[in-house]
Amino acid sequence: MKDILKALDDPIRREIIDMLKEKDLTAGEIAEAFDISKPSISYHLNLLKQGNLVVSVKRGQFVHYSLNTSVVEDLISWLLSIKASKKKD
Repeated sequence: MKDILKALDDPIRREIIDMLKEKDLTAGEIAEAFDISKPSISYHLNLLKQGNLVVSVKRGQFVHYSLNTSVVEDLISWLLSIKASKKKD
């Protein structure tokens, strides 16, 4: 859980997740959306992978990233359970 929260604790990483909600993207396509260096994008993608929020698949010369929806669904379920238990108190 710590890795997930760390991955979500940055606006760039949250924006990458928003982009991946729409479709799978290569690292280059993700990098084009930001005004930061490609090594910085790689760093952000690595943290998202450590949190299991994204998965990567190498296809030819390119690495394609996609949202790991099962982890996102688990996180949402957990957050909703916290909210529900707070309402009971």
